[in-house]
Amino acid sequence: MKPVLTCAAALFAASFASAQFQSPPAETSATIAGKSLSIHYSAPSVHNRKIFGPGGRISQDETYPVWRAGANSATSFHTDADLDIGGLKAPKGDYTIFVLVDDPDHWQLIINKQTHQWGLTYNQNMDLGRVKMTMSKPPAKIETFKMTLSSAGANTGKLQLEWDNYIASVPIKVL
Repeated sequence: MKPVLTCAAALFAASFASAQFQSPPAETSATIAGKSLSIHYSAPSVHNRKIFGPGGRISQDETYPVWRAGANSATSFHTDADLDIGGLKAPKGDYTIFVLVDDPDHWQLIINKQTHQWGLTYNQNMDLGRVKMTMSKPPAKIETFKMTLSSAGANTGKLQLEWDNYIASVPIKVL
């Protein structure tokens, strides 16, 4: 009886530890110039870990220094309009978002044409392009990763990524 209880306790502890690090699904959307933009991602948390830089959690991913901009499945992006994303022309359609984070203080947004893949499946040959992001520091550490699409009026908006000690943004313009 004791081995059964020990095994059950071990399974419970393992499932509890696994549940603590679940990255829940999240989404953001905005309407800019009457056109819909949406992003679906999973939102990981810091959990007292080092996230960026050498030895950080992201540096352990097989796609490093490219990060899936979230957790689990790759981050999906849909636009009903042709866009200019920080100088990169993106025709309306579906994409995957990745971020180049080899230098944590200088991120590059990657718009990739491959869709519906697992987050650790990245094919650079499918990149539509890369754009530099504007970096800033939050007033306090951001525990849970957050992406925000927002309208700035008329035909402009912004995509913002926030996590750990970083905020990265890029302007969006509906063409």
